[in-house]
Amino acid sequence: MVAVKVLDNTEKEGNDFINEVRIMGKIHHINVVRLLGFCAEGTYRALVYNFFPNGSLQSFIFPPDDKEHFLGWEKLQHIALGTAKGIEYLHQGCIHPIIHFDINPHNVLLDDNFNPKISDFGLAKLCSKIPSLVSMTAARGTLGYIAPEVFSRNFGNVSYKSDIYSYGMLLLEMVGGRKNIDMSSAQNSHVLYPDWIHDLIDGDVHIHIEDECNVKIAKQLAIVGLWCIRWQPVNRPTIKSVLQMLEAKLIVPPNPFDSVTSTVTRRLPLSRQPLELEMIQE
Repeated sequence: MVAVKVLDNTEKEGNDFINEVRIMGKIHHINVVRLLGFCAEGTYRALVYNFFPNGSLQSFIFPPDDKEHFLGWEKLQHIALGTAKGIEYLHQGCIHPIIHFDINPHNVLLDDNFNPKISDFGLAKLCSKIPSLVSMTAARGTLGYIAPEVFSRNFGNVSYKSDIYSYGMLLLEMVGGRKNIDMSSAQNSHVLYPDWIHDLIDGDVHIHIEDECNVKIAKQLAIVGLWCIRWQPVNRPTIKSVLQMLEAKLIVPPNPFDSVTSTVTRRLPLSRQPLELEMIQE
């Protein structure tokens, strides 16, 4: 069984098709989807991948008290770790590092054993390992997961840290069991999660978790997610540090929405200087 992704015949989709074939032909990892083949005939463009019956992680974002649909905390932790390993491979394991630019639950596919597979590389960029800036002409990604610096360089330079931000938002969705964008609101671009998760950890908001071990997993994922979505890229961990943080004892980062704690000196466990990557010209 295979999945066929058919692209529209537009200039944008044509670029996405070339970009995805070029990138996917170079990589192979257990937590990244594998390109089996492609077709370019006349106006038709198609990509062929393995088929995953469980679909995407987006279909399994449910609150913990929804016993019928909730996956369970150990399985969510397994998905979080696998997704981080896939990002680590893209950032550090490839000959040319890859910035995905669209990490979100819809682009994390799940196989029969719920092993996560990062998919959809139409917006990704190949980079060199020479420390430099990533050239960007326009914001790219999915609303709610796009890092602040992708919109405005006032927050910092665009780098692989943009994927870290998106991954952090994904973790917060997994913990809270709801989307980080309130689509029912008239202002559907209003991000609700960071402040809500801080209140959750502080005890002002509660989600029902029965087992103490599961409470530990939920809190761990939430804290890692909060470190990943720091507004300044320099304050976010690398993906290697994220993997270490998922198994370490952590401190909660200051709440950027709190006027008091926003002035507190930031502390980042396992912090490193960010490696900014130079885009390879197409």
